[in-house]
Amino acid sequence: MAIAVISTLIACSSTPEKPKPSELPALSSAAANHPISPIWSNRVGAVSTPLSVAVHEGQVAVASSNGELVLINASTGRDVWRVTLNTPLQAGVGTDGTRFAVVTESNEVIAVEAGQVIWRFKLSASTYTSPLVAGNRVFVMTADRTMLALDGATGQRLWSQQRSGEPLVLRQAGLLMAVGDTLVAGLSGRLVGFNPNNGSVRWESVVGASRGTNEVERLVDIVSGVSRKGSVVCTRSFQTSVSCVDAAKGGTLWSRSTNGHQGLSGNEEFVVGVDSDSKIMVWNRTTGQSVWDSDLMRFRGLTAPLVVAKSIVFGDQTGLLHRLSLEDGKVQNRAATDGSAIANQPVSVAGVIVAVTRNGGVYGFRLD
Repeated sequence: MAIAVISTLIACSSTPEKPKPSELPALSSAAANHPISPIWSNRVGAVSTPLSVAVHEGQVAVASSNGELVLINASTGRDVWRVTLNTPLQAGVGTDGTRFAVVTESNEVIAVEAGQVIWRFKLSASTYTSPLVAGNRVFVMTADRTMLALDGATGQRLWSQQRSGEPLVLRQAGLLMAVGDTLVAGLSGRLVGFNPNNGSVRWESVVGASRGTNEVERLVDIVSGVSRKGSVVCTRSFQTSVSCVDAAKGGTLWSRSTNGHQGLSGNEEFVVGVDSDSKIMVWNRTTGQSVWDSDLMRFRGLTAPLVVAKSIVFGDQTGLLHRLSLEDGKVQNRAATDGSAIANQPVSVAGVIVAVTRNGGVYGFRLD
């Protein structure tokens, strides 16, 4: 199956000139009550490819596009180990806390344990989605919609299954996760639940329908970054909708049209997302009804959000980390990194917020 790759920035461009970002709102005197306090910094190489940050039990794994992989203690910011793979990376990091998996630009899965490469596996197509490491296996979703399961210890292929889809795929991380004993993947505009033991399909749920008059407008890939509570997974279909699905049964609970390309976050009550113009949207998790929205950060190139207690944390294209109230969207505080764009969704591990920049800065912050 022929697959063409399109970058997020190209697909989202509608005007030749980039809109001017909104002016930063002034911080109030109450900002001192809502700090974003820097506690450590570290470095990897530059990040120019869709590399996700992985967390597990107080540690955070970060990779650079030039092939550096580092495991960091989230409390201290110090290396647990660091390995140079000597090859450019395209996707990762996936981990179960013991094994770590990345994918190279030459379509090779590399598995690492205790800072040492333990096996490599050559793929037949590119992938932009982090491998999922779970149940002593490594699961991979390639750009031609092939799902593979590899033995975690040896890299031997256990099964593979290819699905049909639209002729375009995003050069952006997609959705691949475990929900109970089901492997859940985003394939075109569908969430698909697989049996992880043999690759058979358990259920499918449409969350984004193709529309438009050309292949770019009909692109409906599901992007990484979900809000999950129990078996309910809320996700975004590129430029079409935000939906919540019962991943135990495959039924769509609600869906709302919205134009965005970043993932989601949330808690028991709310789902939070960012439109492509950095308009912040909050929905009721149960009903899908809009709770509030905000234009305060429009055109600032916000990352996917991170909900922490009663706050929302975003990175932006200037390397700032913003803290907003989850209740009403008011700005609470902000913190600077190295001036380059925050590369992906901030993560929370061991009470520390970790952000990675395009220039390879890795920063740890505490909130309250």
